[in-house]
Amino acid sequence: MVSNMESSEIRQQLAAAERGAAAPYIDYPPTPWWYSPSIGLWAAAMIGAFTWWRENAALFASSLAILLVLELVFLTWMRRRHGALPMPGRGTPPPEIAAVWRGYLLTLPVVVLVVAAGWWLGGVPVAAGLAFVLATAGLAIYERRYAKAAASVRSRLT
Repeated sequence: MVSNMESSEIRQQLAAAERGAAAPYIDYPPTPWWYSPSIGLWAAAMIGAFTWWRENAALFASSLAILLVLELVFLTWMRRRHGALPMPGRGTPPPEIAAVWRGYLLTLPVVVLVVAAGWWLGGVPVAAGLAFVLATAGLAIYERRYAKAAASVRSRLT
């Protein structure tokens, strides 16, 4: 039989372990104001690069290479800034954060379909504009929801 004191210690240890496991997800520094618009601009530029798809292969390939290098630089900066970079689909986040990730991952195909429809109906400029607006707005909404979920986890674990 476990005494009340041992039971209390076990509960405290389990709570400490849960706080430790949640730390990479809830001790996430807020993103700078320019984060969402810069990702939207990057997405628009990635689509805009396809303007040169058939006209100039060297310009197309170099623009894609530059955009991929910018993405790697950005991801490296984010990882260093945060220490650990929780990414949707990786790790075991607290349930509140997992719900935000699921919403993000379910919305992403819809955004891709809207941008593809814009490309089909209006061409590359329309698709690039849609990508900028949808990525910027979508990330801003995601960031707000993530911050609320992280605050909820923090309050639950204290």
